[in-house]
Amino acid sequence: MSSVVTFGEIMMRLATQRRERFTQSREFEVTYGGGECNVAVSLSLFGIDTTFISAIPKNDIGQACINYIRQFGVNTNSILRSGNRLGIYFLESGASMRASKVIYDRSGSSISEIKPDDIDWKKIFSGKDWFHFTGITPAISSQASEACKEAAKIASEMGLIVSADMNYRKNLWSPEEAQKTMKPLMDFVDIVIGNEEDAEKCLGVSAENVDVTSGNIDPNAYKPVIEKLQTQYDFKKIAITLRESLSADDNNWSAIYFDGKEIYIGKKYPVRIVDRVGGGDAFASGIIYGNLQKNWSSQQILDFAVASSAMSHTFHGDFNLVSIEEVNSIAKGDTSGRVQR
Repeated sequence: MSSVVTFGEIMMRLATQRRERFTQSREFEVTYGGGECNVAVSLSLFGIDTTFISAIPKNDIGQACINYIRQFGVNTNSILRSGNRLGIYFLESGASMRASKVIYDRSGSSISEIKPDDIDWKKIFSGKDWFHFTGITPAISSQASEACKEAAKIASEMGLIVSADMNYRKNLWSPEEAQKTMKPLMDFVDIVIGNEEDAEKCLGVSAENVDVTSGNIDPNAYKPVIEKLQTQYDFKKIAITLRESLSADDNNWSAIYFDGKEIYIGKKYPVRIVDRVGGGDAFASGIIYGNLQKNWSSQQILDFAVASSAMSHTFHGDFNLVSIEEVNSIAKGDTSGRVQR
């Protein structure tokens, strides 16, 4: 069985109910989520052996978080129990032309205090095939950045495939700060994943004449982005998600994928959104899963990843609770949504 390790922060998610605004809500729903954990859960549900590495406080809240992750089959045995608090993010779900909002409360979280030598990466990576991180982790703190760099370096040296979802977050750092950290990290990355903002803000590569708010994106406009990324960073593979935002409720979702030789364009799915948080993570997990399949073509990999991530928008919460059978059915064209009896 293939095995994947992911490293990053998981937070408590406090979401308003009934699409209420923060200012009117009197109750919040508690779940948990975070980029790298979202990927681990998806891969576990696809039958991949997954290990999630993080730092979580040794208290009842931390234990509740770990229990939540474990129910999806993710190995949590190497999570550090340290620090004093679990990071929090508040979510206000938008509607129609009103955008969703996220407010972070993660300063001083357990993982922000992690040190590079707190984790025995060589032991964790022994016998593993793949390491995945996102641009969120090195943005949390200088310590988390150093720990992430150490993990990526050791994983690369040990022969694991290393993937990175750039995941730029303007609430965590500026483009200048992001590029100062992310560009050197790319020396250890085989497969890079992201969207148009990620490529521009994290790596300084932007698409020309693209308006992401127009609701109409030409995939061919991103071919020069892939060519620039390949030339500057020598990635083995590149995947870029394409989101056409028609409103907070309706998006079109697709992606473009470079396999080291050719560029492939994915099918476009119209999506009525239940919850859009974690859509990019679902795509990343689809790319990872597809690449772990020995006989899949590049188009099959892309089709699976796009279908999987399109489906993720139909679930409440951060995790993509979809099965391989459902993804394959959608990838083959069954988007009817008919009742299964």
